Amino acid sequence: MIYMGLDTSGRSASVAIMEDNTLLYECTLNTGLTHSETLLELVHQALTQCHLTPQQVDVWGVCSGPGSFTGLRIGIALVKGLSFGSNAVCAPVSTLEALAFGLPAEGTVVSALDARRGQVYWAGFSAGAVPTRLTSDEASSLDCLDEFVENCKKPLFFVGDGAGLCYNRYDSIAGVRPCTPVQQCCPASGVCLAAKESYAKGLCVPPAQLMPNYLRLSQAERERKARLEGEPAT
Repeated sequence: MIYMGLDTSGRSASVAIMEDNTLLYECTLNTGLTHSETLLELVHQALTQCHLTPQQVDVWGVCSGPGSFTGLRIGIALVKGLSFGSNAVCAPVSTLEALAFGLPAEGTVVSALDARRGQVYWAGFSAGAVPTRLTSDEASSLDCLDEFVENCKKPLFFVGDGAGLCYNRYDSIAGVRPCTPVQQCCPASGVCLAAKESYAKGLCVPPAQLMPNYLRLSQAERERKARLEGEPAT
Protein backbone atom coordinates (compact mmCIF):
# COMPACT_ATOMS: atom_id res chain seq x y z
CA MET A 1 0.00 0.00 0.00
CA ILE A 2 1.21 3.47 -0.91
CA TYR A 3 0.19 6.31 1.41
CA MET A 4 0.78 9.97 0.63
CA GLY A 5 0.35 12.60 3.33
CA LEU A 6 0.02 16.36 2.97
CA ASP A 7 -0.15 19.11 5.56
CA THR A 8 -0.99 22.72 4.71
CA SER A 9 -2.72 23.62 7.97
CA GLY A 10 -0.11 26.15 9.12
CA ARG A 11 2.81 28.21 7.88
CA SER A 12 4.85 25.22 6.71
CA ALA A 13 3.90 22.79 3.95
CA SER A 14 4.86 19.16 4.31
CA VAL A 15 4.52 16.07 2.09
CA ALA A 16 5.49 12.46 2.72
CA ILE A 17 5.14 9.05 1.09
CA MET A 18 5.00 5.71 2.91
CA GLU A 19 4.96 2.21 1.48
CA ASP A 20 3.33 -0.08 4.04
CA ASN A 21 5.38 0.66 7.19
CA THR A 22 8.36 2.26 5.46
CA LEU A 23 8.77 6.01 5.09
CA LEU A 24 10.08 6.59 1.57
CA TYR A 25 10.15 10.38 1.42
CA GLU A 26 9.41 13.45 3.51
CA CYS A 27 9.91 17.16 2.88
CA THR A 28 8.83 20.18 4.92
CA LEU A 29 9.07 23.70 3.51
CA ASN A 30 8.82 26.71 5.82
CA THR A 31 10.02 29.60 3.68
CA GLY A 32 7.05 31.93 4.02
CA LEU A 33 5.80 31.27 0.49
CA THR A 34 2.11 30.50 0.12
CA HIS A 35 1.00 26.89 -0.21
CA SER A 36 -0.59 27.71 -3.54
CA GLU A 37 2.92 28.51 -4.82
CA THR A 38 4.73 25.49 -3.40
CA LEU A 39 2.46 22.53 -2.74
CA LEU A 40 1.99 21.12 -6.23
CA GLU A 41 5.76 21.23 -6.85
CA LEU A 42 6.42 19.53 -3.50
CA VAL A 43 4.02 16.72 -4.42
CA HIS A 44 5.53 16.40 -7.89
CA GLN A 45 9.06 16.16 -6.47
CA ALA A 46 7.99 13.57 -3.90
CA LEU A 47 6.38 11.33 -6.53
CA THR A 48 9.30 11.79 -8.93
CA GLN A 49 11.90 10.87 -6.31
CA CYS A 50 9.95 7.74 -5.40
CA HIS A 51 9.34 6.82 -9.08
CA LEU A 52 5.59 6.93 -8.57
CA THR A 53 2.61 8.46 -10.35
CA PRO A 54 -0.52 9.83 -8.62
CA GLN A 55 -2.43 6.81 -9.92
CA GLN A 56 -0.19 4.52 -7.85
CA VAL A 57 -1.12 6.15 -4.54
CA ASP A 58 -3.66 3.97 -2.70
CA VAL A 59 -4.53 6.33 0.16
CA TRP A 60 -4.26 10.13 0.19
CA GLY A 61 -4.01 11.57 3.69
CA VAL A 62 -4.45 15.29 4.23
CA CYS A 63 -4.86 17.48 7.29
CA SER A 64 -8.52 18.48 7.27
CA GLY A 65 -8.37 20.77 10.30
CA PRO A 66 -8.08 22.57 12.48
CA GLY A 67 -5.73 25.19 11.09
CA SER A 68 -5.56 28.00 8.58
CA PHE A 69 -8.85 28.04 6.67
CA THR A 70 -7.17 28.95 3.38
CA GLY A 71 -4.31 26.50 3.93
CA LEU A 72 -6.68 23.62 4.63
CA ARG A 73 -8.68 24.35 1.48
CA ILE A 74 -5.52 24.36 -0.66
CA GLY A 75 -4.40 20.95 0.60
CA ILE A 76 -7.84 19.37 0.38
CA ALA A 77 -8.50 20.76 -3.11
CA LEU A 78 -5.23 19.32 -4.41
CA VAL A 79 -5.89 15.90 -2.88
CA LYS A 80 -9.39 15.87 -4.35
CA GLY A 81 -8.01 16.66 -7.80
CA LEU A 82 -5.18 14.12 -7.69
CA SER A 83 -7.24 11.26 -6.27
CA PHE A 84 -10.45 11.76 -8.23
CA GLY A 85 -9.28 10.00 -11.39
CA SER A 86 -8.15 6.79 -9.67
CA ASN A 87 -9.55 4.29 -7.22
CA ALA A 88 -7.69 5.89 -4.32
CA VAL A 89 -9.50 6.79 -1.12
CA CYS A 90 -8.87 9.83 1.07
CA ALA A 91 -8.18 10.04 4.79
CA PRO A 92 -9.24 13.34 6.39
CA VAL A 93 -6.72 13.60 9.22
CA SER A 94 -7.04 15.80 12.28
CA THR A 95 -4.04 18.15 12.29
CA LEU A 96 -3.77 17.63 16.05
CA GLU A 97 -3.71 13.85 15.65
CA ALA A 98 -1.05 14.07 12.92
CA LEU A 99 1.12 16.10 15.29
CA ALA A 100 0.79 13.42 17.96
CA PHE A 101 1.73 10.69 15.48
CA GLY A 102 4.82 12.73 14.61
CA LEU A 103 6.21 12.49 18.16
CA PRO A 104 6.49 8.89 19.35
CA ALA A 105 7.31 9.13 23.05
CA GLU A 106 6.17 7.98 26.47
CA GLY A 107 3.76 10.01 28.55
CA THR A 108 1.31 12.56 27.19
CA VAL A 109 1.25 14.76 24.10
CA VAL A 110 -0.76 17.96 23.84
CA SER A 111 -1.06 19.10 20.25
CA ALA A 112 -1.70 22.83 20.13
CA LEU A 113 -2.12 25.30 17.28
CA ASP A 114 -2.20 29.08 17.68
CA ALA A 115 -5.82 29.93 16.78
CA ARG A 116 -5.30 33.67 17.35
CA ARG A 117 -7.90 35.76 19.17
CA GLY A 118 -6.47 34.47 22.46
CA GLN A 119 -7.31 30.86 21.66
CA VAL A 120 -5.60 27.60 20.78
CA TYR A 121 -6.81 24.53 18.95
CA TRP A 122 -5.75 21.62 21.13
CA ALA A 123 -6.20 17.95 21.96
CA GLY A 124 -4.51 15.55 24.37
CA PHE A 125 -3.14 12.13 23.49
CA SER A 126 -1.49 9.26 25.33
CA ALA A 127 1.88 9.11 23.58
CA GLY A 128 3.03 6.05 21.68
CA ALA A 129 3.60 4.60 18.23
CA VAL A 130 -0.18 4.81 17.81
CA PRO A 131 -1.36 7.70 20.02
CA THR A 132 -4.54 7.19 22.03
CA ARG A 133 -6.88 10.15 22.01
CA LEU A 134 -7.66 11.53 25.49
CA THR A 135 -9.74 14.56 24.46
CA SER A 136 -11.64 15.76 21.43
CA ASP A 137 -10.29 18.57 19.25
CA GLU A 138 -11.18 21.88 20.89
CA ALA A 139 -10.88 25.60 20.22
CA SER A 140 -10.57 27.36 23.56
CA SER A 141 -8.63 29.87 25.60
CA LEU A 142 -5.30 28.66 26.94
CA ASP A 143 -6.48 28.54 30.54
CA CYS A 144 -8.96 25.79 29.59
CA LEU A 145 -5.97 23.41 29.49
CA ASP A 146 -5.14 23.98 33.19
CA GLU A 147 -6.92 20.95 34.61
CA PHE A 148 -5.74 18.59 31.89
CA VAL A 149 -2.09 19.70 32.17
CA GLU A 150 -2.12 19.42 35.97
CA ASN A 151 -3.59 15.92 36.05
CA CYS A 152 -2.28 14.15 32.94
CA LYS A 153 0.41 11.50 32.97
CA LYS A 154 3.91 12.94 32.79
CA PRO A 155 6.20 13.61 31.02
CA LEU A 156 4.12 16.01 28.96
CA PHE A 157 5.20 17.20 25.52
CA PHE A 158 3.67 20.11 23.62
CA VAL A 159 3.72 19.99 19.82
CA GLY A 160 2.44 22.31 17.11
CA ASP A 161 2.85 26.00 16.40
CA GLY A 162 1.08 26.74 19.70
CA ALA A 163 3.56 24.64 21.69
CA GLY A 164 5.60 27.67 22.72
CA LEU A 165 2.51 29.45 24.05
CA CYS A 166 1.61 26.39 26.12
CA TYR A 167 5.13 25.83 27.42
CA ASN A 168 5.45 29.45 28.51
CA ARG A 169 2.32 29.03 30.62
CA TYR A 170 3.00 25.57 32.07
CA ASP A 171 6.80 25.28 32.22
CA SER A 172 6.80 25.47 36.03
CA ILE A 173 4.80 22.23 36.32
CA ALA A 174 6.93 19.16 37.06
CA GLY A 175 7.20 16.82 34.10
CA VAL A 176 6.49 19.41 31.40
CA ARG A 177 9.21 19.07 28.75
CA PRO A 178 10.61 21.94 26.67
CA CYS A 179 9.50 22.14 23.05
CA THR A 180 11.92 22.35 20.15
CA PRO A 181 11.47 24.10 16.77
CA VAL A 182 10.99 20.69 15.12
CA GLN A 183 8.06 19.93 17.44
CA GLN A 184 6.30 23.08 16.26
CA CYS A 185 5.84 21.82 12.67
CA CYS A 186 3.42 19.13 11.55
CA PRO A 187 5.39 16.39 9.79
CA ALA A 188 3.61 14.80 6.85
CA SER A 189 4.93 11.42 8.02
CA GLY A 190 2.49 11.83 10.92
CA VAL A 191 -0.28 12.39 8.38
CA CYS A 192 0.70 9.16 6.60
CA LEU A 193 0.66 7.21 9.87
CA ALA A 194 -2.74 8.61 10.82
CA ALA A 195 -4.05 7.87 7.31
CA LYS A 196 -2.80 4.29 7.63
CA GLU A 197 -4.78 3.90 10.87
CA SER A 198 -7.87 5.44 9.24
CA TYR A 199 -7.63 2.99 6.34
CA ALA A 200 -7.27 0.03 8.71
CA LYS A 201 -10.39 1.17 10.60
CA GLY A 202 -12.42 1.73 7.43
CA LEU A 203 -12.67 5.50 7.99
CA CYS A 204 -11.43 6.68 4.61
CA VAL A 205 -13.79 8.45 2.20
CA PRO A 206 -14.05 8.99 -1.58
CA PRO A 207 -12.67 12.32 -2.84
CA ALA A 208 -16.11 13.94 -3.12
CA GLN A 209 -16.71 13.46 0.61
CA LEU A 210 -13.41 15.01 1.71
CA MET A 211 -14.26 18.17 3.67
CA PRO A 212 -12.44 20.56 6.03
CA ASN A 213 -13.18 20.70 9.75
CA TYR A 214 -12.58 24.27 10.88
CA LEU A 215 -13.80 23.87 14.51
CA ARG A 216 -15.01 27.46 14.57
CA LEU A 217 -16.65 30.03 12.31
CA SER A 218 -14.59 32.03 9.82
CA GLN A 219 -14.13 35.76 10.40
CA ALA A 220 -16.74 36.57 7.74
CA GLU A 221 -19.22 34.20 9.37
CA ARG A 222 -18.49 35.65 12.84
CA GLU A 223 -19.03 39.18 11.56
CA ARG A 224 -22.29 38.21 9.85
CA LYS A 225 -23.53 36.45 12.98
CA ALA A 226 -22.63 39.50 15.09
CA ARG A 227 -24.50 41.83 12.72
CA LEU A 228 -27.60 39.63 12.82
CA GLU A 229 -27.46 39.54 16.62
CA GLY A 230 -26.65 43.23 16.94
CA GLU A 231 -23.37 42.54 18.75
CA PRO A 232 -19.80 43.71 18.03
CA ALA A 233 -17.68 41.15 16.11
CA THR A 234 -14.68 39.66 17.93
